[in-house]
Amino acid sequence: MNTFAIWPRRLFVWLALAIAAAPALAVDEKDLLPVDEAFRLEAEAVTPGWIEFRWKIAPGYYLYKERIKVTLADDAAFKASPLHLPPGTIKDDQFFGRMETYRDSVIAKLTGAADEGATLLRFKVSYQGCADAGICYPPQRKDVVLSLPKPDSTAIDAPMIDPTPSATPSLSLPGTAAAIETSANQPVVAAPVVLSLPGAGAAATAVEALPLPEDEAFQVETIATAGTELLARFTMPKDYYLYRDRIGFILEDPSVGNLGAPKWPPSRSFDDPEFGRVEVFFDLVEVPITLARKDGAARDIALRVNLQGCQLDGICYPPMTRILNVSMPAASVDELASARAAIAPTTTPELRAVDANPTPAEGSADFFANSLRGGNRMFAMLVFLLVGIGLAFTPCVFPMVPILSGIVAGAGDNLSTRRAFVLSLTYVLASAVVFTVVGVFAGLAGQNLQALFQKPWILVSFATVFVALALSMFGFYELQLPSRWQTRLTATSNKVEGGSLTGVAIMGALSALIIGPCVAPPLAGAVVYISQTRDPIFGGLALFALGLGMGLPLLAFGTGAGHWMPRAGRWMELVKVGFGVAFLWLALWMLERILAPTWVMFLAGILLVGKGVHLHALERLPDNPTGWQKTWKAIGLIFVILGVLQFLGMASGARDWTRPLENLGVGATANAVSGGDRAGELVFGESDSNEALDRAIASAKAAGKPVLFDFYADWCIECKRMERTTFRDRAVIAAAQGYVLIKADVTEQSAAHVALQQRFGIIGPPATLFFGKDGIEIRGERLIGFEEATEFAARVARTAR
Repeated sequence: MNTFAIWPRRLFVWLALAIAAAPALAVDEKDLLPVDEAFRLEAEAVTPGWIEFRWKIAPGYYLYKERIKVTLADDAAFKASPLHLPPGTIKDDQFFGRMETYRDSVIAKLTGAADEGATLLRFKVSYQGCADAGICYPPQRKDVVLSLPKPDSTAIDAPMIDPTPSATPSLSLPGTAAAIETSANQPVVAAPVVLSLPGAGAAATAVEALPLPEDEAFQVETIATAGTELLARFTMPKDYYLYRDRIGFILEDPSVGNLGAPKWPPSRSFDDPEFGRVEVFFDLVEVPITLARKDGAARDIALRVNLQGCQLDGICYPPMTRILNVSMPAASVDELASARAAIAPTTTPELRAVDANPTPAEGSADFFANSLRGGNRMFAMLVFLLVGIGLAFTPCVFPMVPILSGIVAGAGDNLSTRRAFVLSLTYVLASAVVFTVVGVFAGLAGQNLQALFQKPWILVSFATVFVALALSMFGFYELQLPSRWQTRLTATSNKVEGGSLTGVAIMGALSALIIGPCVAPPLAGAVVYISQTRDPIFGGLALFALGLGMGLPLLAFGTGAGHWMPRAGRWMELVKVGFGVAFLWLALWMLERILAPTWVMFLAGILLVGKGVHLHALERLPDNPTGWQKTWKAIGLIFVILGVLQFLGMASGARDWTRPLENLGVGATANAVSGGDRAGELVFGESDSNEALDRAIASAKAAGKPVLFDFYADWCIECKRMERTTFRDRAVIAAAQGYVLIKADVTEQSAAHVALQQRFGIIGPPATLFFGKDGIEIRGERLIGFEEATEFAARVARTAR
């Protein structure tokens, strides 16, 4: 009875029932305090030669020592010594690296000598802080005017804003309507305040005009000037300006089409107090944008506009986002064709003002996308086929080898080479077709279909099936369908050479979806090509060639296994036991994506020790043992030792089953990591949404640091390979000094994760992006997939320059 050939159908039924019962999850975020509540500033002239600036810091927040600056508007009125600040607490900050910080409170003291007759001093105070939640506020700037007490005075009237008498003139900047108006929805905007505190007997105060709300300071509107043309208009009042490189446009619904590069009007070069020389816009700006639509029907679209700007000699607003609805008129066929031709070379998921920079070099994914645009399509498909063969020897494809071998081994005792070839070809073709569908879906819909199948309940279900198959291989039971189903299946199978090809095809399809969700440069390039040209036919053929190339070595292996597979008898039983162990490893390998490292090491130890015992590692050899008996006992002892190492690693707190002795000094490295708290590896801050990433990049830009941004997921095989090898290499750690390291963990594939991937045209991890000190991505250095440490270290060092 051919029991192995029918189990994939049962697997399909199990997974189909499980998919129908998937639960939904939601995540809430905590609100942040307004900046003036998080960092409450007070200033006091203790004596004419002693000024104190005091910050009360809310719990869960901290200030950077090196960001606190106090300067005098008129140096002639007061000869000051350097500002004195107490020692801070060292923090390995995810944004700025190793920094001194303050919590709870801090007092900055400024001493010096005031000119004779000086009664008022004007200070410019700047500071910056963050929340433990991972959000950094933009730099704050306050204008403060203090009156000096007379040398012989012992009591000074308080300013009018504070009705309570005070022994010395003081300044309080609470986040209240009396001092600074802040919005709960805009916690990172602080208004510059000038308070005049008169001396004894005086009663006057002055407050500068508060900055405008962001909706009044930066008015944005968008209209359609034609069926494929948009016009974005930005209007700012006097003394307000927008950063050109912080303006971006994104379609809320990617299925509408693609945006071309904005046609920017002349900008003004401006010496910004925070970011240095930048290009900015004042007053009124109109930006035409071409929209290559998928169809010409009249419709409404939603356009997301990202922007950031400042008030001249005032505050800088945080990154802002506006969602604008635009009514698009109908477009003719000629207009649609013209728009598509116009944007094909320049389309990107998010369009920023990067055209002022030199054209970046081609990234790996861009190379494959451009190869598909070339004239020789047959050559391009041949390239994808050859690259697929190369990818077959990567960890993404390795797990398919025991699956296909198990299918061949379970196909019956009288297995012919032809039958093994048909089974292997069915498996390979099914996986290649699904691989093609995944790529085309990602190109047209902007989402990775494989990622949807990496839910914990799906992985657990699939792992359970492999455990059941392993136990069947060990001879505990036989997997059989009900007798009525068996009769129908046997009748159908007898008509088809090779048995139940449908079941094998289902297994091949599920393997492509669940076993190996890997993203390589050729796949990413084809997806980019499909998304930009809307040509799923040729893009799909290229992906099929890539999938077929990945399957050709499997086809050769499966066919060869059918020829060399031992027939019924003791050797066949040993082979089945070997496949049973391989299936258990596959189950553990899948569960590794969702289990804690301790559990993975525990299960790996059990499996290794159990296999060693099965090979008679703990039994005495018989008298006059054969060579094979000695060999199997030696192999069994190795398995037992490896299993014991897993238990030792678990007890020592190791986090990687491939390096169980990492906490016991084996393989440890002395390299310290900038921005991290562990030696021997890169440690990243997390930013898993567009808003969090914008804040992190803005903070890095303000600090003059480049950014390394990594996409990661627990179910991503190559991501974990990067973590275990490349990110722990000494050369990589050294090259990453001075970078702000950011990671987006997109395991859950939430709406925020998908939006973040779509912004950069990333169909799934692993992907590593580099941003220069100006906050703009260096597209030519974008990495899709895995890279060895030597090449990656060179890429990191090259990007830092």
